[in-house]
Amino acid sequence: MLNGKTAIVTGGSRGIGEAVAYKLASLGANIAVLFVGDPSGAEAVCEKCRKEYGVEAKSYLCDVSDFAAVKGTVGEIKRDFGAAHVLVNNAGITRDGLLAMMKEEDFDRVLEVNLKGAFNMIRHCAGLFLRQREGAIVNISSVTGLTGNPGQANYAASKAGLVGLTKSIAKELAPKGVRCNAVAPGFIATDMTSGQTENPMLKLVPLGRMGRPEEVAEAVAYLATASYVTGEVLRVDGGLAM
Repeated sequence: MLNGKTAIVTGGSRGIGEAVAYKLASLGANIAVLFVGDPSGAEAVCEKCRKEYGVEAKSYLCDVSDFAAVKGTVGEIKRDFGAAHVLVNNAGITRDGLLAMMKEEDFDRVLEVNLKGAFNMIRHCAGLFLRQREGAIVNISSVTGLTGNPGQANYAASKAGLVGLTKSIAKELAPKGVRCNAVAPGFIATDMTSGQTENPMLKLVPLGRMGRPEEVAEAVAYLATASYVTGEVLRVDGGLAM
């Protein structure tokens, strides 16, 4: 389904990003994994993509909040793979705290990575997509961006911003054959939510459990290949925000 195409996955060394990389590789896509920090996780993901799915895969150290760094990395990906067809903006951080106690730098940094990082990636990949009149962008938002959550004003603002960004980009690029959608996960079992197994909000999930990264990856794969879907926000939350 994605044979011979290239997918860029930010934050692709673990959690949802890792699951997305494997899912897209299983569909035949070559994978470019963007990461920060320890390169071992990203290289392990690439190695599995190469060995188990027979695709090309390469990791790139890149802080997505850095406009110039993203430009350089996208240029490297173009040189290495020749093109890019799918962009999954998954990189994200949390710095939770009640509004009255939240530090300015914690608010700013979450928006820099979660929202501006997605803009930076789209901005620098857009030229590739537009020239080939083909591209699929999937932004990883959150149900928190749809409903809000106490103690996460910065995170909720960044994820709500991704919804607005998604819909604006979808309208702007649709005439050129480029689609932009978002996935809004709920409570997903990752490192980021490892301390939330007793979160009282879990009792509000109609399906009664946390989701798995692979279940989010299924939604990403659908939006990456659904040729007549754009501007959509697909919740993967067990019914939490319905």
